[in-house]
Amino acid sequence: MEKRKLGNSGLEVSALGFGCMGLNFLDGKGLDKNEAITLLRNAVERGVTFFDTAEAYGPYTNEELVGEGLQPYRKDVIIATKFGCKDARPITGLDSRPETIRAVTEASLKRLKTDYIDLLYQHRVDPNVPIEEVAGTVKDLIQEGKVKYFGLSEASATTIRKAHAIQPVSALQSEYSLFWREPENEIIPTLEELGIGFVPFSPLGKGFLTGTINSKLADVDRRNIIPRFSEENIKANLVLVEALTEIAKQKNVTTGQLALAWLLAQKSWIAPIPGTTKLHRLEENIGSTNIVLTADEIAKINTTVNGITLVGERYPEVLAKQIDK
Repeated sequence: MEKRKLGNSGLEVSALGFGCMGLNFLDGKGLDKNEAITLLRNAVERGVTFFDTAEAYGPYTNEELVGEGLQPYRKDVIIATKFGCKDARPITGLDSRPETIRAVTEASLKRLKTDYIDLLYQHRVDPNVPIEEVAGTVKDLIQEGKVKYFGLSEASATTIRKAHAIQPVSALQSEYSLFWREPENEIIPTLEELGIGFVPFSPLGKGFLTGTINSKLADVDRRNIIPRFSEENIKANLVLVEALTEIAKQKNVTTGQLALAWLLAQKSWIAPIPGTTKLHRLEENIGSTNIVLTADEIAKINTTVNGITLVGERYPEVLAKQIDK
């Protein structure tokens, strides 16, 4: 698979990464341990070198899974994890105090069965701790050899600049897809200016852009707390999927592959991290890296999406309050 450099930091990853959260922490039907490890190793064997986890996924169990699954390939892969949620639970609030960052890092190293973390993100910006203090703490961890690169998640342009001035930010991880294009307004220009890579999470709109969601979700599905996934909003937003599916058919690709190929075509320093629990979906996603969209095809996709108004917020209110403005 093609490799991409995340900005000017020197961090190189596979063009498509793997979002590990859903392996055992997403919609109530995660894989058992052996199945998850097998899928992770299948991803490596197919060229994926970039894997994303967090202490908050589980909590803790996802890091353990990733650590065991990737241990045989440790020197050949990039593992990203995160700190910043109080007691490793986003719903309980944020905590990026220096002592917490250090404690979380030490615990993550043990769960991941490694002596260094390739990319350490602040999961959400903590309004009670100056970002300069957070960046300074990670800078110390980098100097100690426990962390290689520093990242932010869902941070504003202002916060990114402040952090970058203390410790260069290698990557920003935020939501970005044909289902959520807000980063194009201010975030992407800021990243380009500063030489920071972009790692879009939910590049398939939390599964919506695959075309497999057309009605109410199962009761155990964690996406039920997201306003965009109410039964009413799903029905209203299907017009987007239907339009993209028509374009995908003309290209002889799946709707999901079209959505990923569009993301990859935006900037050479963008590396999306779709997640899946199925081998055939993993292979489908990887196939998107071989799709070349012409300028006319990209323009057609953009024109189509720009003409559609999507409804529903992307976070429930309690989590929306944690987004840095």
